[in-house]
Amino acid sequence: MSERHRGRALVDAAVAAIVPGDDIEAGHRDDTLKWIRGGGPLWRIAKPATPPKHLVAYSALVDPAAGACLLVAHRNAGLWLPPGGHMEEGEHPVEAARREAGEELGLDPEPVAGLVSNPFFITATVTGGVDAGHTDVSLWCVLLGDASAPVTADPVEHTAARWWSYEEIGRSPADVFDPHLGRFLAKLRAAA
Repeated sequence: MSERHRGRALVDAAVAAIVPGDDIEAGHRDDTLKWIRGGGPLWRIAKPATPPKHLVAYSALVDPAAGACLLVAHRNAGLWLPPGGHMEEGEHPVEAARREAGEELGLDPEPVAGLVSNPFFITATVTGGVDAGHTDVSLWCVLLGDASAPVTADPVEHTAARWWSYEEIGRSPADVFDPHLGRFLAKLRAAA
């Protein structure tokens, strides 16, 4: 089996293992599996949108004791998002999420116990902001963070980084966050 086919099989298995928390996520997972199995390109090869649909790994950093998650103010999207970025060919989503946390925040987080081997949540979103119009298929990998530790965001990609309590997110206007953040947190809290 070629390296490209191994990478596709790795992503297929990771996506297939996601247990959807609602009908929207089930639709995103099923559409993503069809896309993966269709043989088209999965990984971004040129900025901002070649191919126009590609894989992203989110580093969903959470501090369960504080009831908080780390979000970054993304320059291009104009939204508060989990840190993350484009997956490299053949890379497992959890490893991509950990790599992105290191590149963007200087962190080396561990996956949360029980959520170690696969992404926890999946979304397919048409992007807005500066790079509007392509589709990011985002694999949300839950990683353990510490809300009391200082965090410095990559100033090239982000204007800020901070810990948000789950309650604070619930009280804030939804349009300042990734459009699926509320559903992610609902699924995370149900799983806890």
